[in-house]
Amino acid sequence: MMQFGAAACDLDRFSVVFRPGPRHTDCVTFAANKLCSDIRNSGRVDCHSNCNRSTSQVSLFLCSDSTNRRNGLLGGSPCVNPSGRRNLVGPASYSVETSAYDVAALEPPTHVAEEKVGVLLLNLGGPETLNDVQPFLFNLFADPDIIRLPRLFRFLQRPLAKLISVLRAPKSKEGYAAIGGGSPLRKITDDQALAIKKALETKGLSSNVYVGMRYWYPFTEEAIQQIKRDRITRLVVLPLYPQFSISTTGSSVRILEQEFREDAYLSTLPVSIINSWYQREGYIKSMADLIEKELQSFSEPKEAMIFFSAHGVPVSYVEDAGDPYRDQMEECIFLIMQELKARGVSNEHTLAYQSRVGPVQWLKPYTDEVLVELGKKGVRSLLAVPVSFVSEHIETLEEIDMEYKELALESGIKNWARVPALGLTPSFITDLADAVMEALPSAKAMYPRISTSEDVDHENDPVKYFIKLFFGSFFAFILFLSSKMITAFRNHVI
Repeated sequence: MMQFGAAACDLDRFSVVFRPGPRHTDCVTFAANKLCSDIRNSGRVDCHSNCNRSTSQVSLFLCSDSTNRRNGLLGGSPCVNPSGRRNLVGPASYSVETSAYDVAALEPPTHVAEEKVGVLLLNLGGPETLNDVQPFLFNLFADPDIIRLPRLFRFLQRPLAKLISVLRAPKSKEGYAAIGGGSPLRKITDDQALAIKKALETKGLSSNVYVGMRYWYPFTEEAIQQIKRDRITRLVVLPLYPQFSISTTGSSVRILEQEFREDAYLSTLPVSIINSWYQREGYIKSMADLIEKELQSFSEPKEAMIFFSAHGVPVSYVEDAGDPYRDQMEECIFLIMQELKARGVSNEHTLAYQSRVGPVQWLKPYTDEVLVELGKKGVRSLLAVPVSFVSEHIETLEEIDMEYKELALESGIKNWARVPALGLTPSFITDLADAVMEALPSAKAMYPRISTSEDVDHENDPVKYFIKLFFGSFFAFILFLSSKMITAFRNHVI
């Protein structure tokens, strides 16, 4: 399966990459903005449904009150359709009700007396059934951060996405069929959201936790609209990609910027985006824990090579578009191995990139080629580590567990094991909750309004504002009549 960047996602084993466009500047960093008042817990949090298409999944907008926590249930209100601007493709049977609310009546968050904290988890999403595969692929390839067409040919984006998705759907369906008929990514991400919410509660922070997928339900646009309806006053955006890439975090942030720029309420909402977190101590130690534990499955643990397999991205993303992904990945591996060595684990290790496709050059070395080389060199025990994945999905369950395992065994490697994705590992969830807490003070508006003294007068004294409006209109009307009268008089004299 194909992967772009450091993502826990479900993509197809195909990509078309053309000449890169202008240098990306998606790595958004927000300056520190000290809170003027302490963040206070909001007590009970309303629950919101994600219009579930599967009764086995927890809700999109995760929250719980005391009753729901006891019963293990999440209930709620309807969600809205994704933004029409992107014209995302989904199943015709997906029906939702739109909550009626007055956009103009929503006050900017700066006027809300009590903080209401939101956390938005971003992921790429994946088809939940075989029927979802083709429309999911269309949404994927219609993204200009995935298929990067020259500006002159961007009108071909959607037709090309349609063609690729139709051609690739049969092969992709085989992969999803092999892992049970659909991606488990949504359910796992929902579970992670609920776990993060509970971890924040233990730290004294009540919050609403939302899930926004880039290419499938629940779409990021849906989550944003729910955040707006919930009148969130401070938001932390946490992409579930340890390392930043243009095609993962960058693409999702671009959608956020679009939505927030065009909305008066959202544009003033204090937001903090955690662009990458691969270097966090909690993440590094959690990865080291999993690796150390899995090494014990070998009869000779010290002889096993630790094989880090990461998402591949085209070289042009790194060299021409400034994607920091490769540097961050290499630093991430260095930090993990440092932690292992501190524990007395000194196994050999290597890093390779999986899922290259198309006629362009991808980051090297390639996973499949390295597996063959290791077999020839006499490596007999190999521990595969999906380093850029935080949840199980088709790239781990099908590509690594099936395809790469088979290739490794054919190449002479006798003993194979794979480190599981972090998933709901307690230390990992706790670290993400810590990251949210640390990010809150730096939240600031993406597009703050520039208030004039007149705006302030209007806000503070509405009577004065309407008096000015009345007399201004009156004098404008008099001047209009005067100009007409003068013109008529001149015409009469002439």
